[in-house]
Amino acid sequence: MNIICQISIAAFVSYLIGAIPCGLLIGLSKGIDIRKVGSGNIGATNVTRSVSPIAGKICFFCDFLKGMLPTLLVQYIIKGAPIAAIICGMAAVLGHMFPVYLKFKGGKGISTAAGVAIALAPLPLLTALAIWGAVFFAFRYVSLASIIAATMLPVSAFVYAYFNVGGSVAKSKQTLIFFIIIAVLAVVKHTSNIKRLLNGTESRFEKKGSVPDKGR
Repeated sequence: MNIICQISIAAFVSYLIGAIPCGLLIGLSKGIDIRKVGSGNIGATNVTRSVSPIAGKICFFCDFLKGMLPTLLVQYIIKGAPIAAIICGMAAVLGHMFPVYLKFKGGKGISTAAGVAIALAPLPLLTALAIWGAVFFAFRYVSLASIIAATMLPVSAFVYAYFNVGGSVAKSKQTLIFFIIIAVLAVVKHTSNIKRLLNGTESRFEKKGSVPDKGR
């Protein structure tokens, strides 16, 4: 089997893994259709609000693994082709955003993209997570923290690469391009949140029972 066929099959499998609606499955296990409560989003923020904080953490972890595992595994299965890991990571993120199992209506991809990023370039991802935490705890907006962290991911990757810090995949132009695409997708998927942030109607993150926002 040639390399193109291998990458194509791996990307398809990565998409199917990324498309697994973890938030929906977690909600249904508690008798809650997460699509019909809160913001209607299948991501960790709405699961936290509408099910429980523990369920939200489990959702985040599962969505994170959907991105990390395919990206890591393909690096060992298809050796000598780092672009394969990037393609499979992108496929996993697109699977979460546009899952075939839910008629292509999925989440915003932040958790899954973080899983891909940790497999490709750990230091830029950890930097972006630190920025996410700082913004979130300062303003309590999940959407704002996610947007800023996603846009800072390619910036931090460029800085690390410029100073020659990290592995060859982390410093590659392909990885930087991937991070730029993720940043653009994050902004596009959060368009409604950006509008609410600008007009002051975006809700701050609160525990279950509070007014929902359109977070992750």
